[in-house]
Amino acid sequence: MVDKKKYTYGLGRRKSATASARLYKGKGDIKINDKPALEYLSGNKTYLAEITDPLALAEKQKEYDITILVKGGGLAGQVDAIKLAISKALVTEAPDLRPVLKKAGFTSRDPREKERKKYGLRSARKKEQFSKR
Repeated sequence: MVDKKKYTYGLGRRKSATASARLYKGKGDIKINDKPALEYLSGNKTYLAEITDPLALAEKQKEYDITILVKGGGLAGQVDAIKLAISKALVTEAPDLRPVLKKAGFTSRDPREKERKKYGLRSARKKEQFSKR
């Protein structure tokens, strides 16, 4: 029989990355795509610290086990998507944390996306060099 644990869900997006986070009551383990967080982030402790920023601000690092499913984009975009997903899940779990997380800028999505390439140009905005003669 499968034991269904209760969790809080949050979804985060950045560039072309999408992350969904589930917060379970626990002791602070973080898994990203079924791997330990540090292993998934290639040992980059800066990225790991950035992911746990919302938890650190709320002083709840050791209260939740987090499982994250992330796809699309590169590592930097995925980290920002994960951070937003964790923040949203925290706000759902404890609405009194919203003003603190909002002031720190963790609850808003960064809307910047890659601009598409236009025809007749080399990239989105780069043109051929103009020649007067």
